[in-house]
Amino acid sequence: MIAIGRALMARPRVLLIDEPSSGLAPKMVETVLDLLRTLMPGDVEGILLVEQNADAALRIADRAYLMQAGLIQLQGSADTLRDNDAVREMYLGVTSAGQDLC
Repeated sequence: MIAIGRALMARPRVLLIDEPSSGLAPKMVETVLDLLRTLMPGDVEGILLVEQNADAALRIADRAYLMQAGLIQLQGSADTLRDNDAVREMYLGVTSAGQDLC
């Protein structure tokens, strides 16, 4: 939270954030993601979020790019990718029948 606050003090047009959920307790992950959600309208023009937690990233993103081995494999609106059966199975741990793989 302090790092995000310090970055915002510079009044950036675009905020670049790498793995904000890394090492955080699940409740703190939600707190940080809620903060990022509230930033978009007036504080910054956009946020580039790099995140391995695909579920968390797709919940707050407008647009997403899924990469594998350094190459973009899929791209589109976050809603479209979240509803894609292949994405749900590979990245979100849910089968096409809606069953949780974990």
